[in-house]
Formats: sequence, structure tokens, C-alpha cells
Amino acid sequence: MTIANLESELRDLHEATFSWALVCCSGDREEAQDVLQDTYVRLLDGALDFGGRSSFKTWLFSVVRRAVRDRRRRSAVRRVLLDQWLPPRESRPASQEVATIERERAGRVRRLLGELSTRQRQVLELVFFHELPLREAAAVLEISGGSVSRHYDRGKRALLQRLQESDIEL
Repeated sequence: MTIANLESELRDLHEATFSWALVCCSGDREEAQDVLQDTYVRLLDGALDFGGRSSFKTWLFSVVRRAVRDRRRRSAVRRVLLDQWLPPRESRPASQEVATIERERAGRVRRLLGELSTRQRQVLELVFFHELPLREAAAVLEISGGSVSRHYDRGKRALLQRLQESDIEL
């Protein structure tokens, strides 16, 4: 499909696609807009390729659904692995002593992340902190999708185990 055809299809389907994104995002307009923008950029950059095995609309809707699922999965994993050990900013007391303790705690979490293999650490950094999907992390690291998935899964398990074994309160 040419860029001109792709742009035309996206324009024609935009209203329906946005409506579908809203459904997938449980009515959250901002999240739906973000997902749609990310999806359109990936389509126009050539990161996604319509193979023609279904209608374009069916394919596009499945891409949006997977994008929402991936985004939520990354967000949930980030919350479990990071927010569990670092309280939200608004709940942090202002005292210097508590702030120092929390900085030390965050530093220990970072050091534990640093104990992972280089590739696991790189994958987790790209996914958790830079919010890249695994496919894009694989492209950044110039490794296969299967390899990035293995490093991601092993890295999450290893970090969680280290956090549970450490003196950091869960």
C-alpha cells in the first residue's frame, strides 16, 4: 500500500478508528488519542505493514487493540516493579530525613536493576522508562523480537526476585 493510499484509508476510517480506540481505552479520550497517534505514526513510518490477509479496517482495529493492551501491560508492569517500592510523590513527607531515606531506597532499586545482565537491563530500561514496545526495543538493540522477549521476561523475573530478597520493604 502506498503512503498516499494509507493516508487516504486512515482519513476515511479515522472517526470509526477513534471510536474503537475509545472502546478499547474504556472511554479515556486522552489515552485513545495517544494510542491512535502512536499507531498512525508507526503505520506511516513503515513500522507496521498491512499484509492484506483481512480488510484494512479489521487489521487497523486489531493493531489499535494490541496497542492498548501493550500500553496497559507496560504501565501495569512499571507500577508493580517501581511504584510498589517508591511511594507517590504527593504522599511523601517533606522532612529531609525521610527524603534522604527514600533517595537511598530508590538508589538501591537502581543498583538491583544494574545487577541484571546488560541486555536484560537495556530491555527493561527501554520498556519501563522509555515506554518502547518490545518490537521497538528490539530495533533499538538490533536483536530479534524473540530475543528481546526472552530478555524482557527473564529480566522482570530476576529484578522481582532481587527486590523480594533485598532489604527493600515490599
